Amino acid sequence: MTRAAFAAYRAVGVFAYPFLKPYVGWRMARGKEDRRRLKERYGIAGRRRPDAGPLVWIHAASVGESAAVAPLVRRIAADGLSIVMTTGTTTSAQLVEERLADCVIHQYVPLDVRPAVRRFLRHWQPDLAIVAESEIWPLTIHELTARRIPQILVNARLSDRSFQRWKTRPRLAEALFESFAHVVAQSDIDAERFRLLGARAVTNAGNLKADAEPLPADAELLDALTGAIGARPRFAAISTHPGEEAIVAEVHERLKWRHEGLLTIIVPRHVERGAAIAKALADRGLSVKRRSLGELPDAATDVYLGDTIGELGVYLRLSEIAFVGKSITGQGGQNPIEAAMLATGILSGRYVQNFRDTYQRLLKNGGARIVKDVDMLAAQVDGLLLDPVQRLAMAGAAMRSVAEMRGALDRTLLALDPFLHPLRLSISLERRGRVAQGR
Repeated sequence: MTRAAFAAYRAVGVFAYPFLKPYVGWRMARGKEDRRRLKERYGIAGRRRPDAGPLVWIHAASVGESAAVAPLVRRIAADGLSIVMTTGTTTSAQLVEERLADCVIHQYVPLDVRPAVRRFLRHWQPDLAIVAESEIWPLTIHELTARRIPQILVNARLSDRSFQRWKTRPRLAEALFESFAHVVAQSDIDAERFRLLGARAVTNAGNLKADAEPLPADAELLDALTGAIGARPRFAAISTHPGEEAIVAEVHERLKWRHEGLLTIIVPRHVERGAAIAKALADRGLSVKRRSLGELPDAATDVYLGDTIGELGVYLRLSEIAFVGKSITGQGGQNPIEAAMLATGILSGRYVQNFRDTYQRLLKNGGARIVKDVDMLAAQVDGLLLDPVQRLAMAGAAMRSVAEMRGALDRTLLALDPFLHPLRLSISLERRGRVAQGR
């Protein structure tokens, strides 16, 4: 049955391969692909492989995963190992270029079809593959296994939905997850789920995002917005999903009469929705300014819409209160660590199962509060705006929660050591050989 499933998956890939070009072109038209580097998606390398020594392939799909593994990447590179790092989005590619260009070779991840994966592996010849979080590509896993290249899943997590989906295909799940030489999970729950699905070596190291650097902020933009906002009361709603902007707008409408000059900052999870969100807010009679248009808020602005990529660190520094989305109308929640790290008290809906462990710690320490609906959200924002001591206490508890979660980086490196040590040893032996030849 498992062989049949793999065969069917490969057959679909073979059939679909001629049609991938229109698909990639469609993604490019939506700004999701880099026109200059499309060939990398077909496994055609854009850079040379280093001539000598072992090479580690590290894959992080998007911005969040790339930021989370950045400290891990630097620690591995510090041992002299060459690294090719792949990502799947243009924004994550930009992050890698900004933070890691001095220690990795960046490529876009090949599409999970045999010709693309084989071209990629033939060129780069990795000695070890490290994948972040939950990127499971059956054909890539199969090709790495066939070449006896160890595969490790780090910062690994499985959402409730993904776990239930894999449970309906137990043999396929086992065939895939047993291919990983080690799974380094984010939590005890994630670790147990990977074991149940067939992973053989599993450890819980905690969440690497707690060891990442705080989100950066452009100083010039931060100064400009701080000056434009002045002393106005404000709160932020970040990573919002459809339906949540309307809830936040209603909160603003209720509270603007109680808090003179109230400014609400909305940062949607998908910035391409910016124009539609701005129209919906304007239709409610709210005055909206958009960051994507280069606008700054003025005294009459109700909502400042942060519809840009890579500037969340700026918006979080502007407010001591943040509602984190995909938690009321959406399902699963969004990562609250970035807000907590920047001393922000967190409000969230009930549906945060994808970040269960993190929220449990935040709630226990008082760094986060759960709201069920618009009434509860309005009441919490109102109370926090009225009480600066309460806001400060929440911010401190949020930062303390992140501090308690740190240590995942060292624990992950400990789990990786049996796989990295032989590669470090080969570099050392190679260097000794060169020295001996030079005598």
